[in-house]
Amino acid sequence: MKKTLYLMRHGQTLFNVQHKIQGWCDAPLTELGIRQCEIAGQYFTDHQIAFDHAYSSTSERACDTLEIVTGGKMLYTRLKGLKEWNFGVFEGKDECLNPQLPYGDFFKQFGGEGEMELRERVNQTLTEVMSREDHQIVLAVSHGAACAGFARRWESRNKVQYQRGVKNCAIFRYEYEDGQFSLQEIINHDFSGIM
Repeated sequence: MKKTLYLMRHGQTLFNVQHKIQGWCDAPLTELGIRQCEIAGQYFTDHQIAFDHAYSSTSERACDTLEIVTGGKMLYTRLKGLKEWNFGVFEGKDECLNPQLPYGDFFKQFGGEGEMELRERVNQTLTEVMSREDHQIVLAVSHGAACAGFARRWESRNKVQYQRGVKNCAIFRYEYEDGQFSLQEIINHDFSGIM
């Protein structure tokens, strides 16, 4: 039986505005980020999408996003496996210090994670979640690199191909069946009216 996973990135944060490497460190949502979350929540309302379960990264920016998107009316579980890429000593530093893409194992030498470690951590977490019998339509709020890494993990099965860059509050809709995911759609919202 096919199940549906909605995996989304958090709203804009203070570190996004300041061009800081966020990773496992955290920054609060901005006013714009809060509005982005409200618009993403409206998308689910407009399309009459009701979740039977919801999960969030343990980072505050992801938890706040989920609470805004669901109107604070849904219980959810925080999972460390949905956290962003661990960038080691680069956490909180200026984005200009990032190496050129792809990052690969660059951050491992600085106490962070390798790219494949990130992909497998997120994949293992979401596979465990979606394999639960009573999980048919699930919301999971995570982070840009985590969402991108997960999309790349299932690249050969995806109906929609992920292109570089994950916008704030972007929603990745996956089908899950027999232990495998397939990206069906990427929803990017129009925030031009609130910028």
